[in-house]
Amino acid sequence: MNIILFGPPGAGKGTQAKYLVKKLNNFQVSTGDLLRDEIKKESEIGKKIINYMNEGKFVDDIIVNNLMKKIIFDPKKKGKLIFDGYPRTLDQARNLDTWLDDSNQKIDHIFFLNVNKDTIVKRIKKRKIIEKRSDDELDIILKRYDTYMDTTKPVLNYYSNKSNFNEIDGGLKIAEITAKINGILKV
Repeated sequence: MNIILFGPPGAGKGTQAKYLVKKLNNFQVSTGDLLRDEIKKESEIGKKIINYMNEGKFVDDIIVNNLMKKIIFDPKKKGKLIFDGYPRTLDQARNLDTWLDDSNQKIDHIFFLNVNKDTIVKRIKKRKIIEKRSDDELDIILKRYDTYMDTTKPVLNYYSNKSNFNEIDGGLKIAEITAKINGILKV
């Protein structure tokens, strides 16, 4: 089962993705994790990525798409992908559809975790203390949130009329969000 978890930074996509990976024996495909891995490797791509992140911008689609394509065509992961933070742009969504078609796969469920800015700020402050993530500076998060809302509106429109699209109140407690997802998945 391939699933997209969709929502602004701090919406809880990662938390729900980790749960679904264990529950379904799937693979988490986190844009953020892929980008952070490139930064840790100190690769040329990683250096470009850090510049985007420091400015609170989304990383260029070409970079993200190249990283994603390798995972989608990995035969060990076929039909077992939990997309966490991808796609974020209409170009990424269209590429994903093409790659899934080319690899004889589909998206079974799309979950949009809708969260307001105040809730995001509270969560990010808490996460920063607990996880000490370098991309959790409040001003950067607020830029990322605004960029997300602007950039992602076409993606939301692209997916929202599909029969497998589900909007969930991302301001709920973790267990409540998980229960709603489980109810839809019937697991």
